[in-house]
Amino acid sequence: MNPAEWLARTARANPDAPALFHGSRLVCEYAGFARQAARVGAGLVARGIGPGDRVAIFMANCIDYLPIFYGVLYAGATVVPVNGKLHAREAAWIVAHSGARLVFTRDAEAMAALTDTPCISPGSAAFARMLDSEPLPWPALMAGGDAAWLFYTSGTTGRPKGAVLSCDNLLAASLAYIADVDDVTAGDAALYAAPLSHGAGLYNFIHVQRGARHIVPESGGFDPAEILALAREMRNLSMFAAPTMVKRLVDTARASGQDGDGIKTIVYGGGPMYVADIKEALAVLGPKFVQIYGQGESPMTITALSRGDIADSAHPDWEARLASVGRAHSVAEVRIVNPEGTPLPPGEIGEIAVRGPQVMTGYLDNPAANAASLRDGWLMTGDLGQLDSQGYLTLRDRAKDMVISGGSNIYPREVEEALLTHPEVSEVSVIGAPDPDWGEIVVAFVVPGADCAPTAASLDATCVAQIARFKKPKRYVFVGELPKNNYGKVLKTELRERLKEIDRG
Repeated sequence: MNPAEWLARTARANPDAPALFHGSRLVCEYAGFARQAARVGAGLVARGIGPGDRVAIFMANCIDYLPIFYGVLYAGATVVPVNGKLHAREAAWIVAHSGARLVFTRDAEAMAALTDTPCISPGSAAFARMLDSEPLPWPALMAGGDAAWLFYTSGTTGRPKGAVLSCDNLLAASLAYIADVDDVTAGDAALYAAPLSHGAGLYNFIHVQRGARHIVPESGGFDPAEILALAREMRNLSMFAAPTMVKRLVDTARASGQDGDGIKTIVYGGGPMYVADIKEALAVLGPKFVQIYGQGESPMTITALSRGDIADSAHPDWEARLASVGRAHSVAEVRIVNPEGTPLPPGEIGEIAVRGPQVMTGYLDNPAANAASLRDGWLMTGDLGQLDSQGYLTLRDRAKDMVISGGSNIYPREVEEALLTHPEVSEVSVIGAPDPDWGEIVVAFVVPGADCAPTAASLDATCVAQIARFKKPKRYVFVGELPKNNYGKVLKTELRERLKEIDRG
């Protein structure tokens, strides 16, 4: 079933229900929301875009995002949401790789200089013509296995991989929210302070199905004071947040003497949450928290740590559970396996594997990655963990070298390749280091060229010219050489130990 049918059904049943808000200002009811989406869909169909085609959205959160998103689905096409924080060149690569027929972007002129794909900006004459189209009467028919969302996630080569999420994948993930995370009613409000292109956006579907409100902050992003004020005014507010966002929200609430009045639920994930931090969050904001663990390949749906588990401080295993990522979602089977794929008993550490109707159908045009990640119906996550006897999963390490900073995935090779274009850099190796605010930060060990002394500022400039700003290192360590094994491979484990020694002084 086309996920846009949920929007069409809600609009038909409750046309006057408030739907889209810019801050606290009502922009339109569900009838207007669905009408805009149907007109965008009609505009796409007029351009010859329909089932089997892909349309990219490269924008930060804005009030036009969801109508455009559903407009693509109305036409029966596949949405390709691109992180608005990416560098335009990175976005252009995704557009090309996905084969997108059209790009919705805030800066169509700048994007058009990097891609041959037509670009349209909200507010432009071309977009206005779309909104003048005769609306499609109903979303295009889509089968359960048809691609609905092409989610680009980092891969082993450093280039992102396109995880194909089908209609059935999205519906399973959406229903898992009300089964395992939180119930949703028409009186609730979903706040999009984290990117709609990622986990926060995946939660829009169930809120549409239940006829809830959708709020895009006026700032377009995460501002703790703004969120606390919106919660007090709008009430029953739910949101997804990376651990670093939770920490900032708690710090702001504590400093201003607030308790998060009006916040219903904060779902956190996307990086490590320290036990001390979630305890502090509970003390300041109360039992409003649910944790999830997932990947783009199994979106937000591997495990969940319930509100009750997080708040149950009297339980003898409370601290251990706070350090875990909870138990398997209702739609997911989770197991721990050894390198041969054999299941391991409780307590043993191995690779986390998951299967279920929420797991992607595969990576776009990448049979090698599919063979490595999908084995006999199981998704190999690349993460290491252990299950206890009650089914609680604790992450122990990542098998891959991915750095997760502030909830965003950063692959070291992307940063290394950018830094190696600096004329004064001979070698470089990038690792992640624990950080109380960001979860992890990017640290680059740099070997200068002969008779050279690159500055941190010049290295920053080199990164910003090629990759998204959030990926650049927050710290540089200059060394004479990198530790390597007999095969010439850099020993990142040794670099992590060196960093600890440096920090110990």
